[in-house]
Amino acid sequence: MEKHHKSRRQFLQHSALSGVAMMTSLPILASELTKNKVSTLSSSMLKPGGEFSNYGTPSPYEKEVIRWISANSDVPGNGVSWTPLHELQGTITPNGLHYERHHNGVPDINPDTHNVVIDGLVDKPLNFSIHHLLRYPQHSRICFIECGGNSNENYKTSPSQASAGYAHGLVSNAEWTGVPLALLLNEAGIQSSAKWVIAEGADAGALNVSIPIDKLLDDGLLALYQNGERLRPENGYPVRLIVPGWEGIVNVKWLRQLKLSASPAMTRDETSQYTDLQPDGKAQQFSFEMQVKSLITSPSVGMTLPDNPGTYQVTGLAWSGIGKISRVEVSADGGQTWQDALLQEPILDKAFTRFSIAWQWHGQYAILQSRATDESGQIQPTREVLIANRGKYSYYHYNAIISWEVDELGDIHHVYA
Repeated sequence: MEKHHKSRRQFLQHSALSGVAMMTSLPILASELTKNKVSTLSSSMLKPGGEFSNYGTPSPYEKEVIRWISANSDVPGNGVSWTPLHELQGTITPNGLHYERHHNGVPDINPDTHNVVIDGLVDKPLNFSIHHLLRYPQHSRICFIECGGNSNENYKTSPSQASAGYAHGLVSNAEWTGVPLALLLNEAGIQSSAKWVIAEGADAGALNVSIPIDKLLDDGLLALYQNGERLRPENGYPVRLIVPGWEGIVNVKWLRQLKLSASPAMTRDETSQYTDLQPDGKAQQFSFEMQVKSLITSPSVGMTLPDNPGTYQVTGLAWSGIGKISRVEVSADGGQTWQDALLQEPILDKAFTRFSIAWQWHGQYAILQSRATDESGQIQPTREVLIANRGKYSYYHYNAIISWEVDELGDIHHVYA
């Protein structure tokens, strides 16, 4: 019981975030600035600033905030780039930092000649140009997209020491704007035997996947814009399919065809890929929904706590393909005790939720963890429970609790706990 009380005292109550504990430990007092004669005009105030630009770019002082690219050297154009989640705040991922997964490079597509066809089991096959799609009512939706292979390094026996975003950053969150797919499917006339939609992209790999039609009628979107601007080529320009909460592979980029069918096509990327091998040797197919998950982004592996003692904001992201995040708990003792974190508004359906809690570090050994719960009641599992259910040969859909070890010097490493 005493151990529990000590653990709880490591976390400050939300009302204390602007209180004495924070005010006396973080800022430099104005009197100190005056005494050290630092209150003189800065150099930026002594000359005119730079000129306007046609398209804004990040500050040169933030040049290290980039995606980390890991490509398959044997197959050019086949690889991934991770979102640097550990370098970001808020919940919206900038367009230039959204994660990527390419199977055969980024195609160069002229929107004036590109079309999206809806055919198969429909009454009236339709062929939409991009200009046609831009004339339809536009709908915006904030949601995350996560690759089914995100965090798969954690299935290995030794934990990766890559930065948080470079191990778990095959997930991003953005506002997508476009045409609700239900409008277009209903316009084509859905035949009663149509249960699936085969979506195909216009990339060199002609990636295609099967999606239940009910999901696309519910909240599927043909996105033309990302965070208010036209899609970028690496994220599907000129049109991308958005399937909120479902694994990244079904959010087909460079969309060219939606073929309605009575059954799935059993394509390469839904048979040999993106399936979950079970302990009994069978493979579970169509694991569409991304399960509840969270990640502490700061402090995290590779970072150092410079002050001893000191107050730190433990912050991170939580998401679920099932619905809204209802709770995130944080532990500093490897999951022995937990404290509720503050959830940042707005809390949206199938979207990132930012959480934070103030932690008082006294120079002690600690293991930081976060555990998310969604509105359906699903709770993020431990690694031990996940592997027991999935088996040791799994590769996709890793959503277990992630642990950061803080040693007595303030250095942080990734551990399994």
